[in-house]
Amino acid sequence: MHKSHKGLLKRVKISASGKVRFHSPNSRHLKSNKTGAAVRSYRRARTLSSSDNAMLGKVLHRSLAR
Repeated sequence: MHKSHKGLLKRVKISASGKVRFHSPNSRHLKSNKTGAAVRSYRRARTLSSSDNAMLGKVLHRSLAR
């Protein structure tokens, strides 16, 4: 049995339907030089695009939503 990538599992949440949710990078600090719209957009979680699902599925050794 293969092990899932633990570093990836700490950064994403996999829903029951297999969608991968994550928070945007560049959202933790140094916000003063970013626009307000950019800072607000960092607050919401995003879902992974279907083209990246195949790549992450190989790392996690499971099938993800297409």
